[in-house]
Amino acid sequence: MGTSTVIIRPATTAEDLVAVAKGFQTFADGLGVDLSFQNFAAEVAGLPGKYASPTGALLIAVDSITDEVLGCVGLRPIEIAPEYKTTPGRHCEVKRLFVYPEARGRSVGRLLVRELVRIAQAQGYDGMVLDTLARLVPAVRLYRSEGFVEIARYYFNSIEKDEPVVYLRLPLGPSGA
Repeated sequence: MGTSTVIIRPATTAEDLVAVAKGFQTFADGLGVDLSFQNFAAEVAGLPGKYASPTGALLIAVDSITDEVLGCVGLRPIEIAPEYKTTPGRHCEVKRLFVYPEARGRSVGRLLVRELVRIAQAQGYDGMVLDTLARLVPAVRLYRSEGFVEIARYYFNSIEKDEPVVYLRLPLGPSGA
């Protein structure tokens, strides 16, 4: 049997969407915070929803031999409110990057992020934003290693009253610098 590799592909089939929903739910369960302010339950129930192409994307990572789902991530357009907007142009948001524990150490998260960046550039976005809990140190480290820089918050986040949140941005296009 050969060595397996990680394949990153769009989540397009009903089976894929079930896998993404499971990954998103596992991600949320592991956070231990209430995501109801983000309408999380409706988001998962309505996939692909705001993540639908041509302005969004849902990606899954699968093992090339077993076809086992290793992780997932979403990309959606975001309209940053004027009081938070510090850079011009169209922005998208990275949501719910999740890699199953047994798949960690295989660069799954990095591969998902890189493909998401490629898609966002192809869709014409000027910048990519995200937020993550400060305690998720490996995620923060991954994003920073891929060129994301810390920014001020870009939306109201009720989680901040309970624990620190890190906001990051990656410039994508000519006006996104």
